[in-house]
Amino acid sequence: MARSAYPDMIATLEGILEYRAGGSVIVNVGGVGFRVYVPDSTSRKLGTAGGKVSLYTHLHVREDNISLYGFVSSEELALFRNLISVSGVGSKVALALLSALSPEQLIMAITSGDIDLISQTPGIGKKMAGRLVIELRGKLEKEWKEVALPLVREAADVIAALTGLGYSLTEATKAISKLPASEELSLEEKVRMALQQLGGG
Repeated sequence: MARSAYPDMIATLEGILEYRAGGSVIVNVGGVGFRVYVPDSTSRKLGTAGGKVSLYTHLHVREDNISLYGFVSSEELALFRNLISVSGVGSKVALALLSALSPEQLIMAITSGDIDLISQTPGIGKKMAGRLVIELRGKLEKEWKEVALPLVREAADVIAALTGLGYSLTEATKAISKLPASEELSLEEKVRMALQQLGGG
């Protein structure tokens, strides 16, 4: 199936959040409700129903369906488009990846070739994870040079340590999201603090 020829026809969407419904949200724009499919990371940042929201969007047009995908940042949208450019990776898989990992964590996993971490996302096997690494590693290294920061790299290391201890990718991601961003903390200290968040420390 050919990719959408009109991804930027609706580039942004701003309106009132009506409600969330299973991986999507309804945004009321001037009396018209738009269903927008979003990753969990975006959904959590949109606040409560009735509030004003603004999304960067990607319009996906197929012969039998027209879907709108939304993200809180242009960087997240750009990563989504990179993901769906890979053969065999559809919008559903791309949203699953962005729901399981933050953009920075996913980029670090791909550029470092961490197939084990990527394949912990539901619906992503090692073969698909390997394809993502092969096709996107070089491209992401060029486009996201600023991501290769010590704090981001350590976040990926903390996730790897937690999943190695048996915690799920979702549990590990939620735990590190509550940690303070500090260069003074060692990797061991961050892992210990994350374990405390998980009730295992």
